[in-house]
Amino acid sequence: MDFAVLFREKYTFTSPHRRTSAFYITAMSRKKQNVSTTSPVPVEPPPKWFGPTGPISEDFPEEEDLILTRKLTETLQSYDVYESKQELQHRETVLKKLETLYKEWLQEMCDQMNVPEVVKAKVGGKVLPFGSYHLGVHSKGADIDALCVGPGFLDRKDFFTSFFEKLKAQKEVKDIRAIEETYVPVIKLTYEGIEIDLVFGRLAQKSVPEKLNLLDDKYVLGLDKRCIRSLNGYRVTEEILQHVPNVHNFRIALRVIKLWAKQRNIYSNSLGFLGGVSWAIMVARICQVYPNATPATLVIKFFKVYSTWIWPVPIQLHRVKNCLDRNIWNPNVNPSDRCHQMAIITPAYPQQNTSVNVSRSSLAVLTEEIERGTLNAGTQMTMILSHILRHYIVLEASYMTEKQRLEWVGLVESKVRILVGLLERNRQISKAHVYVKSLAGPRKANKKDGKSRMWLVGLDLKEEVSAYLKDQLFCVLCTFTAISKFILISFKNL
Repeated sequence: MDFAVLFREKYTFTSPHRRTSAFYITAMSRKKQNVSTTSPVPVEPPPKWFGPTGPISEDFPEEEDLILTRKLTETLQSYDVYESKQELQHRETVLKKLETLYKEWLQEMCDQMNVPEVVKAKVGGKVLPFGSYHLGVHSKGADIDALCVGPGFLDRKDFFTSFFEKLKAQKEVKDIRAIEETYVPVIKLTYEGIEIDLVFGRLAQKSVPEKLNLLDDKYVLGLDKRCIRSLNGYRVTEEILQHVPNVHNFRIALRVIKLWAKQRNIYSNSLGFLGGVSWAIMVARICQVYPNATPATLVIKFFKVYSTWIWPVPIQLHRVKNCLDRNIWNPNVNPSDRCHQMAIITPAYPQQNTSVNVSRSSLAVLTEEIERGTLNAGTQMTMILSHILRHYIVLEASYMTEKQRLEWVGLVESKVRILVGLLERNRQISKAHVYVKSLAGPRKANKKDGKSRMWLVGLDLKEEVSAYLKDQLFCVLCTFTAISKFILISFKNL
């Protein structure tokens, strides 16, 4: 179903004439022209708009909208989400230092590989931030996602061994670890107090030019999947910025939605909810169909539109050119895509669904929270899971050292949605809601230095707890425990 058609069927605007489709008006005017004259009608250039369809409303803001936006900005400031100029400058300095280290390493690798001097001189190299930092909506203390772009003659393994060791040798670097066996391989570290996630992407050429337009699809054609995924982190972020009519308004509205989602406990891709890129695409689509709206109006429209959205009708920022390409998300071509509860599609090739981890339970929670959403971000900014759901499961991951906390706890957290999936199979459980913020667990009495992290999984039951239901839940937990032991064994063997 078309996004604009769905909107026009759902909402009534101030003037009834605004409900008339722009496409219908255009078609009727052309029909009248053809009837009145036999001379050829000049072909008009297509209208300029952002997104796959035209805007729903191009109304300009009124004084009340501007007042609401000022109040909204004050609310954001009260939550201390903005960094100071000094903190922003520190981030920029850290990124420049990392790029210098990366370029030095590329030169060293050229020497080791006996690369000709003419190639070495032009090898280049770039470190490009992406994610919330590049979007301009990062919060205080947030990490930075960065893409390291390298030439095609390098081996991916070199990045996770040789460059890893170079980073590890820097006195400014703390808590460094390489995670290669994951969907997007990454080096995680802390540099001068800022957490950094580095991914690596190779280009199918001998050098990385200073002026590089990675939005050109030619750079991803023919690459291996891991390189495409790494490059697409930056490509998707840049595409989002280029597909909104007003970046400033988009950023304020997205900051509000991100803050709301975090406070409402629905901001986590790994735990089955929506991550930063999903929320950004949803807000960007609202900006496209209300191009002149203020941030306050965009937030109102966000809740109004998505509270009645028919999932899994996809959210897309532009039309896909080659619909038969099996590498892109398309439920008509790929059977696995038909099972997705939600569809929020990335704007860069190959288009993928960013909400693939959403389950039946998390979708129910998301829709419930969006329906509850209101303009005033301060009125509903707290939620304790146990106050809403009477029954919950406690999942605990124990560790002894800081290294185990960084690696083991993160691995367990990434598998929590498996437990949710197992719980959803029980017909007596209507909803399983993970509290996305892990809690510090109690110290073990028999382990002097033992620590743990806990996750709460709230259960909304269709009936009162019975002995039969307890037995069923016990079986589910035993199944997940068996899976977790396998994960633990695999982790120890890494």
